[in-house]
Amino acid sequence: MTLPCVALRFLPWRDPLDAFAPFAEEDFALLLLSGGGPAARWSYLARDPAITERIDPEDADQGFQVLRRLLGSRAGCAEGGPPLQGGIVGLIAYEYADRLEAFGLPRDPDWPDLILARYDAVLAFDHHARTLQAIGRGGDLREAARAVDRAAAWLDAVRAPNRAPPYPLASAFETETAGEVYEAAVRGVKAKIAAGEIFQANIARCWSGRLARGAAPFDVMRRLQAQSPAPFGAYWRLPGLAIVSHSPERFVAIATDGRAVETRPIKGTRPRGADPIEDARLKAELLASGKDRAENLMIVDLMRNDLSRACAPGTVKAPELFAVESYAAVHHLVSTVTGALRDGMGAADLLAATFPPGSITGAPKVQAMKVIAGLEGPRGPWCGALFWAGRDGAFDSSVLIRTAAFVRDDQGWRFRALAGAGIVADSDPLAERLETEAKILGLRQALTEAP
Repeated sequence: MTLPCVALRFLPWRDPLDAFAPFAEEDFALLLLSGGGPAARWSYLARDPAITERIDPEDADQGFQVLRRLLGSRAGCAEGGPPLQGGIVGLIAYEYADRLEAFGLPRDPDWPDLILARYDAVLAFDHHARTLQAIGRGGDLREAARAVDRAAAWLDAVRAPNRAPPYPLASAFETETAGEVYEAAVRGVKAKIAAGEIFQANIARCWSGRLARGAAPFDVMRRLQAQSPAPFGAYWRLPGLAIVSHSPERFVAIATDGRAVETRPIKGTRPRGADPIEDARLKAELLASGKDRAENLMIVDLMRNDLSRACAPGTVKAPELFAVESYAAVHHLVSTVTGALRDGMGAADLLAATFPPGSITGAPKVQAMKVIAGLEGPRGPWCGALFWAGRDGAFDSSVLIRTAAFVRDDQGWRFRALAGAGIVADSDPLAERLETEAKILGLRQALTEAP
């Protein structure tokens, strides 16, 4: 169903975390929280979706076909409004890849392959201008205005700031993959590289545990935001499930013209230093590392190939290579690949061409994924993607790294979180293990340390 009409209203600024807090335990309550990095302008709050769809592993439906149906034909947006003015939000589990090619990936029984929700009312927070807009979509202007009223009324629920409990949030945070087991897996992958089977594979470790009594997944989101904002922070409360993401990585995006495409793969990591001198040394070391540059370039080439499946010939470029972005716990090496969609292509086509993200699989992608399947259990949401798709053809998505997946049972909330490293021919097993521990540090601290 196309909703061609959109209305918007400016409202007094509120902190997005405080605005969202009253709804944090509500099914399908969504907070896309941006902060830190060049993509950190807009945050969005949405709830009470008009339509939801869930695609489980046993379902025959192709989820991207469902996405096309929910998006319908393109509709306009209000000039001067935010990039997202109502539309579809979706979470794709890593194992959705089995629908694109038969890998025989192990499945996480708690998580569907794909969850979609259509939100017709949204609050949009502009961190640069420090303005807040209520956005509404409808079949006509009256319906759109009613959706704006609904979004504006959400602010009536905002009370005094709701803070996380003043104690460690997790009663346990334990590795499922011992360090020596991971190092052995790295050596096994290096042997496959030496044999010419692959050039690179991203191999992960898993940590799991339970939240302490009285703690909730949204408390983890608050802690992460207080530690260090991320460009693609997200909290999505689903029936019996929750996702908390602190991702720095864009997967693929389409501009508001419905054609210009961008992806920004991350490959290459160093921990932050204990003091400014050590920190600068580690940053310079990353930038000068031939191994990390080669690893990054492999994924740039992979993403160029993936984008070319949906983009017009000759339009795929790599305008920026090997930029260093710094976050609270790590420095990352980031490159940018761009293109222009072919006529008739949209968000679903781009996802079908590029999923799962190349930065968390390896090269060649198909063979690397087969190697991963032989070494790991199910990834579930981790290293899948979270996205929004607007009515005007605009689209953005994150790679679900630095992400914890929560499942509610009769004892409360349990969680899993993973971190991986890209293995290449000259990888050092100990260094790769330490890289996974640097990447999980932010989540570990949010879960196990008192504020």
